[in-house]
Amino acid sequence: MIYFDKVSKVYGDQSVALDDITFEVAPEEFLSIVGHSGAGKTTLVKMLIVEEWPTTGSVYFESQAVHEIPRRQLPQYRRKIGTVFQDFKLLPHKTAYENIAFAMEANGRTDEEIAENVPQALELVDLADKMDNFPHELSGGEKQRVGIARAIVNQPDLIIADEPTGNLDPIATYEVVQILKKINDLGTTIIMTTHNKGV
Repeated sequence: MIYFDKVSKVYGDQSVALDDITFEVAPEEFLSIVGHSGAGKTTLVKMLIVEEWPTTGSVYFESQAVHEIPRRQLPQYRRKIGTVFQDFKLLPHKTAYENIAFAMEANGRTDEEIAENVPQALELVDLADKMDNFPHELSGGEKQRVGIARAIVNQPDLIIADEPTGNLDPIATYEVVQILKKINDLGTTIIMTTHNKGV
């Protein structure tokens, strides 16, 4: 499904983020990328969503070299990928339901699809009872679970979770990882970066 072929990334100051990386990720696999801060984990996942370009090498998604996708087709490609962020990136003046619905609206989904899929996504992350809460009314773990629901609601082929537990306490960390495992068990490929070997 995903293949990194001898990928290196060297920034302008000769800082080496990735050095000749080759690996593949099979469909429905759960891959954890573990490393200290500054090890190149975020650079690696940004390659997949074409926010970073390799200095050398190629990145393939479903046999397509992602850095050869024309710019106008990138939004369509990125719809295949859901992203979970360390700092949640929730819209503060929207409820949990509205934050997730917004992701569907941006994808051109109908009101009927939104009304059906958003509650299902909230149910999957055990937050059906928090759909009317605003982000400031949620704990860190709950915010991250809304972020996961937002990432999965459009049923992407791949979820990228970049340090999803970096700002969470141990209990919330455990809950988030369990939810990601559940999503993986349902057939979605997951790539998770973390600096925490325990995760």
